[in-house]
Amino acid sequence: MFGADGALAEHLPGFTHRAAQQQMAEVVAEALTSGRHAVIEAGTGIGKTFAYLLPVLLLRRRAIISTGTHTLQDQLFGRDLPLLGAVVGRPMEVALLKGRSNYLCWHRLDAALRDGTRDAATVAALGALETWGKTSDSGDLTELEDLADDHALRTQVTSTVDNCLGRDCAFFDRCFVLEARRRAQAADVVIVNHHLLLADLALKDSGFGELLPGTDAVIVDEAHQLPDVAQQFFGWSVGTRELETLLRDVYAEARGVGALAEVDAAQSAVGRAIVALRAAAGRPEGRTPWIAAPAALRDALPEAAGALETLADALEPLAEQASLKNCRERCLAAAARVREITVVDPSEGLRWFDLAAGSVTMHWTPLDIGAELAARIEAQSGVWVFASATLAVGADFSHFRHRIGLATALETVLPSPFDYERNARLYLPQGLPDPSDEHYVDTLLALTWRLVEAAEGGAFLLFTSYRALQRAERWLEGRSTPGRVLVQGRGSRSELLKQFRADGNAVLLGTGSFWQGVDVRGRALRLVVIDKLPFAVPSDPLVQARAEAIRRAGGDAFHELQLPQAVLALKQGVGRLIRDFDDRGLIVLGDPRLRTRPYGATFLASLPSMPVIDDFHAALQFAASLAGDAVAEPAAAVASS
Repeated sequence: MFGADGALAEHLPGFTHRAAQQQMAEVVAEALTSGRHAVIEAGTGIGKTFAYLLPVLLLRRRAIISTGTHTLQDQLFGRDLPLLGAVVGRPMEVALLKGRSNYLCWHRLDAALRDGTRDAATVAALGALETWGKTSDSGDLTELEDLADDHALRTQVTSTVDNCLGRDCAFFDRCFVLEARRRAQAADVVIVNHHLLLADLALKDSGFGELLPGTDAVIVDEAHQLPDVAQQFFGWSVGTRELETLLRDVYAEARGVGALAEVDAAQSAVGRAIVALRAAAGRPEGRTPWIAAPAALRDALPEAAGALETLADALEPLAEQASLKNCRERCLAAAARVREITVVDPSEGLRWFDLAAGSVTMHWTPLDIGAELAARIEAQSGVWVFASATLAVGADFSHFRHRIGLATALETVLPSPFDYERNARLYLPQGLPDPSDEHYVDTLLALTWRLVEAAEGGAFLLFTSYRALQRAERWLEGRSTPGRVLVQGRGSRSELLKQFRADGNAVLLGTGSFWQGVDVRGRALRLVVIDKLPFAVPSDPLVQARAEAIRRAGGDAFHELQLPQAVLALKQGVGRLIRDFDDRGLIVLGDPRLRTRPYGATFLASLPSMPVIDDFHAALQFAASLAGDAVAEPAAAVASS
């Protein structure tokens, strides 16, 4: 199938044979036939989607494909599976299942239309949604180009697990979410995201059953994201935004049945409790360990719980209405979480709170979700295949396997087929101060800016903190630049990337979200500068708690947690540069600890093999050669997904 003269080459114009792609397919096939789970690091350019999809189709396995991004979901559904289905030559039912926030909820829309407090423009928009919903087969709001993900109307016309009425809903037989799940249950292959996969494993969407009873295989693509998603999923939270939404729903539903007077006093009490929680949280914004929570916040919690329970009592006589019964249940559940946060056993998980503009959220997060996730994987009974470009530290998968609770698995590291030796250079600047030095960012930029100028832009400047990014932005003020300067936070990520590609010589300053999941092929990106090794912030309460748990168990928190996490994060950042066979580029790693600390060798050994240069003039010469490259269009090879 994968050979130079095989079926893929015969049927798909532009297909090229890749030994690593064929090897990955063989590992997946072995997993599916032997019943063993598999963990595969597949470097960029291998074409991993074909490598795991084709064995599934040829062996006629029913499968769930879980991804970390909507982009990959759409690629699998709209391109890869139809192409491979034609090659295999058999009809195949494929379903793309999205989260609830993507589907129109008839009950929520009806409540919004009956609200009576909306302005004329909002009423008109709701009416247009109703008209569209009556003609839509899927109810998928992503079909509406003028209704962005962050549009204010979305939360008003979509359901959540908490506010869904399930079988008590008057619109149950017309439910778009239910219909999407029915299609999924009848499909051979279902494409979901990691959140939906975990929800299905935990059976949290009560009333809708499992996705694929008797699934033969679960393929987890972009698997490096799964442990963090699972850690969020198996925890719980309660916050002022959630309570504000609950109050709005109580008001709308009570108004709809003419019962506002019965709940008015109790609603007002909850409103005052919300204001008190926000005021008590204080400053600064960000994550804070529970032990550092202000006394005023702790003192305000019992009052908030009591107000919610009083509102639940006020709703009890109205509970024959399904919507108000749901509101009452949400009040009681929120009150229980508010009380629980003050007494939960700290040895079982981490309590912390997150303060953002105008809101405060209290969280409980399990320290180790390995056992929890392992139990879900075992209960599913099928074979699991985990694939990503960044799962191993060197050739060691133990860190990833521990986080997902997998004792053993078929394991393989497949390097990228891209020619890093010829097309890339790794420059390690000499003489930089310690990364903790106040002037470190300025010194790094003074050195590397000459490289940016020599390359005529086309650069990502990636930082490990917003503070460093902001300092870099100040350093650039008033300087002439080869192209536009784009800064994370000055627009959506997709819009910034669109501008970056269109400019061709732009300089983009980014942190966090630009280290992974960003694909810029061709000449537009030819230089990546990374300021420091991406160790997690030691003061982050989640990092502190996980490190402390490892130490209590007699382990080494640095080597078991902080180092492997940083190695995987660096691999993601470096992976932004070479995205196609013709791409050329220079990577600059500014952190002097790569040379001065023993662990520096671990980082370097985990990166793609490429020439390492220490001499600035050699780096400058290579950067200048990038400026003269012809514009390179992305390769047309079908397998480069």
